Amino acid sequence: MTQTPPTRPLPWLEPGEPFPPVEQAWGAHDPAPGLLAAGGVLDVPTLAAAYSRGIFPWYSSGQPILWWSTDPRMTLEPARFRLHRSLRKTLQKLLREERLEVRFDQDFERVIHACAQIPRDGQSGTWILPAMVQAYVRLHRAGIAHSVETWIDGELCGGLYLVNLGAMVFGESMFSRRSDASKIALAALVAYCRAQGIHLIDCQQETTHLGSLGARLMPRENFVQHLRLAVLQTTPRWEFSPVYWRELLPPGDDSA
Repeated sequence: MTQTPPTRPLPWLEPGEPFPPVEQAWGAHDPAPGLLAAGGVLDVPTLAAAYSRGIFPWYSSGQPILWWSTDPRMTLEPARFRLHRSLRKTLQKLLREERLEVRFDQDFERVIHACAQIPRDGQSGTWILPAMVQAYVRLHRAGIAHSVETWIDGELCGGLYLVNLGAMVFGESMFSRRSDASKIALAALVAYCRAQGIHLIDCQQETTHLGSLGARLMPRENFVQHLRLAVLQTTPRWEFSPVYWRELLPPGDDSA
């Protein structure tokens, strides 16, 4: 996030004040493309309203709350997920040996604290500040935020946390304490989304890693159109069943 002086005013939100239209976010020629507003609060209603409009918070220590709506938007269609050969082999081995278990929401707070220790690409420190941790814990308790956890040999080795509204999933952050553990969590999320008929995962920021897994940029207009319909659909039950692995590893598929 740059400190370059803005070329046009940034709206300041008072608590409870509605967000400006996402089309008013700063563009490519502004200091911080995608920046929409500052201020406001991180309570459950505000965060739910933000995500339902394609807006997310992202700011560093010493800054006010900053709200973003990037254009284009990095997204992952579960149907386009690339299960690379090495990860396929790892999954098949761990599942065959019954050493892998994927759990949803077993220990959300532990997952988000682990994610908070990892800087986002291009940042020297974490963007998941204590206030953000507290906010997403409240979202979790409200049934809106969830964790996908990779347990290997009975230990939590990696995972991710996300926001879910209707049939829309917004990925937030991942962590890994063992090779491929965060990728396994993402693969499990993709398998779950395929099984539940969820067609898009919001990745927010463009990264080479996500691109290698099949994520791609989508014009914000298209993203918002999909979002408006998806959030109105039924919210799925967040439980993972081993049968979901069939979405990525069909029975009898031992290819490597």
